[in-house]
Amino acid sequence: MDFDLSNRSHRKESETAVKKMSERCHGNERIVEIRKPSDKIPLAAYEPAGKLEPESLTEKNAAMFRIVLLLFLATGISFGEEATGRVFHDLNGNERYDEGESGVPGIGVSNQREVVTTDAEGRWTLPCDDDTIFFVIKPAGWKTPVSESQLPRFYYIHKPNGSPPNLRYPGVDPTGPLPDSINFPLSPSEEPDTFKAIFFGDPQPSNIEQINYIAHDVIAELIGTDAKFGVTLGDIMFDKLNLFEPSNANVALVGIPWYNVVGNHDINFDSPTDVNSDETFHRHFGPNYYSFDYGAVHFIVLDDVEWGRQSSSGKMTYVGGLDDDQLTFVKNDLALVPEEKLIMLMMHIPLTGVENRTELYRLIEKRPYSLSISGHTHWHAHQYITKEDGWQGKEPHHHIVNVTVSGTWWKGKKDEVGIPHATMRDGAPNGYSIITFDGVNHTLDFKAARQPASYQMTIFAPDEIASAETEKTPVYVNVFNGSEKSKVRMKVGESEWVTLKKVLEEDPFYVQTRDREIAADPESKRHLNGPIQSGHLWKAMLPESLPVGSLQIEVEATDAYDRLHKDSRLIRVTE
Repeated sequence: MDFDLSNRSHRKESETAVKKMSERCHGNERIVEIRKPSDKIPLAAYEPAGKLEPESLTEKNAAMFRIVLLLFLATGISFGEEATGRVFHDLNGNERYDEGESGVPGIGVSNQREVVTTDAEGRWTLPCDDDTIFFVIKPAGWKTPVSESQLPRFYYIHKPNGSPPNLRYPGVDPTGPLPDSINFPLSPSEEPDTFKAIFFGDPQPSNIEQINYIAHDVIAELIGTDAKFGVTLGDIMFDKLNLFEPSNANVALVGIPWYNVVGNHDINFDSPTDVNSDETFHRHFGPNYYSFDYGAVHFIVLDDVEWGRQSSSGKMTYVGGLDDDQLTFVKNDLALVPEEKLIMLMMHIPLTGVENRTELYRLIEKRPYSLSISGHTHWHAHQYITKEDGWQGKEPHHHIVNVTVSGTWWKGKKDEVGIPHATMRDGAPNGYSIITFDGVNHTLDFKAARQPASYQMTIFAPDEIASAETEKTPVYVNVFNGSEKSKVRMKVGESEWVTLKKVLEEDPFYVQTRDREIAADPESKRHLNGPIQSGHLWKAMLPESLPVGSLQIEVEATDAYDRLHKDSRLIRVTE
């Protein structure tokens, strides 16, 4: 039987990190050194290093030894290395454990599978192999160091041989032997239960010009924010992983720690399997899944991009999925999180697009407070997941598909300052979200790029309409942050208020914009993408018998959090 040791799960089964084992022969104990396997080697080829002396181990015992060793390897009994270290209070801020600095007890540390808590002296011990990322689970009231790019440094990568050398975009350099002690510094930090965090969906630049769009369209207005940290929900790049550094440098100007989720455009496409597809991401951001606390909320970052499938045409592709190690980590992580905490899951592919999502549901659905957010689709939505999708929780699970920074992949016509309008396919503008967390509650503010905070809807109606045609003419209202829980009403001039009906249709404003841009430049290869049925669109007919003249359409709409927003539009009624 062959094991592919480039596969992490196979590597764990075959225990590649075996260094030593005890062998008893004729009542005498000896240590047998085991050669480290190559990338792919049949288990039958595992042999003790060097020749065993006949007087200490007979041929019969040697044969039995090989059989027992094979059984141990096949059943997953671990002879691997163990890593150890300390989580400590970094009094002088130099990120090194110095004499006089105390360990911090009761802090979670993980190897992306097991989770342990530090002892009274801040010590921890975890198993490892030659491809392990260790990280501290940042507790509330403490902070980890950040890099010059404001990227949190809460992890240690152990890849003694480095990433595979044949990747187009470089991964992790060889880290060398396992250190004697892996120490994680923490510093006290005041963290209120009520705080804000910023969420970017899919900035997705493919060149420096688009990195500049992000800088001027979004980042400039966020500098000086009172949010405590930011998160990019994957597709940080559009395949060009050499652009991570200039992008990170721009985001750093916001001035707050910035966490990152891996997306399907952030991976190494030249990796034949999922296990090595995140090497460049590791190089820049650390673990592809992890967790941390801030205030009263426990945040879990997931990697739900499973690379290595074949499409119908035979090409390599991805699906939404979570591997066994990751699900085990989530289970072990949650075992240490009190029931009364809000659990916030952050991922790239929306939860309903993850193949084995019901396994994740089983881990969180009995908890009273959970929330999740993703990017990927380039439209904004509030989804309430119920038993129809396999959810068995008492209340529906609230999943947010976040507005994207790049909108329709920066394909709209450029405005007067040279930035594409990038309206998304559901008719909402590009932008980002600001979520205010308050204990177990939250409120999401939809923020359109370079627009005032009050810009929360568009009203689509004709500029001019004949009086006899009013009752046949629809008005559409796109409430960007709306949901099935929203209510929308309008009045025209002195008419009575009319309640609009939520519909699943293409936003006519987006359709009109796209058609106009295609007509203006039919040869362009970067037309806006085709529209989708918008999940936050409302419709009603104009009232009949409107008076001739200029009239104002007034709209009142509630968002997904029952907050009232107002807007208006002028029309002209003719004879």
